[in-house]
Amino acid sequence: MSDLCSPPTPASPASGDDLLASYHFELPDGMIAERPCPVRDACRLMVVNRPAGTVSHAVFADLPGLLPPGALLVANNTKVAPVRLLGQRPTGGKAEFLLLTPVALLTPATDPVTGWTTAPAAGLLRVSKPPRPGDRIEFAPDLVVTTVSRGAFGHTEVTLAWRGSLPDVLARIGHVPLPPYIRRPDDAADRTTYQTVYARDDKLGSAAAPTAGLHFTEELLATLAARGFGFATVTCHVGVGTFSPVRVPDIRDHAMHKEWIEISPDTAEAVARAKADGRPVIAVGTTAARTLEGVVRETGRFAPFAGETDIFIRPGHRFAVLDGMVTNFHLPGSSLVIMLAALAGREKILSAYGQAIASGYRFFSYGDAMLVL
Repeated sequence: MSDLCSPPTPASPASGDDLLASYHFELPDGMIAERPCPVRDACRLMVVNRPAGTVSHAVFADLPGLLPPGALLVANNTKVAPVRLLGQRPTGGKAEFLLLTPVALLTPATDPVTGWTTAPAAGLLRVSKPPRPGDRIEFAPDLVVTTVSRGAFGHTEVTLAWRGSLPDVLARIGHVPLPPYIRRPDDAADRTTYQTVYARDDKLGSAAAPTAGLHFTEELLATLAARGFGFATVTCHVGVGTFSPVRVPDIRDHAMHKEWIEISPDTAEAVARAKADGRPVIAVGTTAARTLEGVVRETGRFAPFAGETDIFIRPGHRFAVLDGMVTNFHLPGSSLVIMLAALAGREKILSAYGQAIASGYRFFSYGDAMLVL
């Protein structure tokens, strides 16, 4: 994971849209979903229609009847890996490591004599005492982490060492990286429910799910295709850039971590065709939105791309690609709420969130959904 970029220095006084305090709201206890809806597409769906100025309520299975004709949905096909590791320091103290470098992007080197494979990596390390360079933490007999350097908020550069297949080792000893606001241990069901139905094995490595996609079923995807809607995928390996909190009072001072994004030639062509035809492009989730807009930020145009972006979408951003979004309900003051404000307007989004709270919508990763048109 790359270091934080340097944010631009604000050149003008902060407006209401620039203040982090403007994106805070009170979320009552008990509204955070601890478990997913038993049927993926049976969750509630709030529809925010910007042109009409309306907010309406449906269920997610109604999505085909709510999208504009011919819309192209673009979703994130990354696969969540069980990258939350629990181990022990040589002194006996407990250690927890969240691997942030995507498994698919590691650069391994294998020693033919010992059979151990090593790769530089980064993650969030929680230990009782600050680690020193060279500290060795064993998470299993065949997986060891050695610290290299320590950054802010637990961010740690390490050398990851393992024997055999790393995906197999993680599948055996790793835990599903449920977000910290879900206050229960992960279980076997999370390995399925915290994964989209279109996640690809060769895109393994996200440290969090692209949660807007959790509501799609194979049947719903088939219905969308039968009704003439397009469906394309991009890759954004979800890391700390997505879920790291905004810690500055003026959001113009916030800098995102970089995340790896990929847009294939097929998806680039599908998006270009939709734009040329005047058909709306709807991002499935904030990570898909970051990918679509990020490639334009990084290259100046929309085209096939593989690389990193640290785009921070906030009010004032001029959307180059997307026309709407399917998303979940997010943390107060998060970069994700700020992104929605950029798309639909801060007051409109906060009003919609107020209605969601009053109506008992379920929040965050396993919660209900919103469609912004």
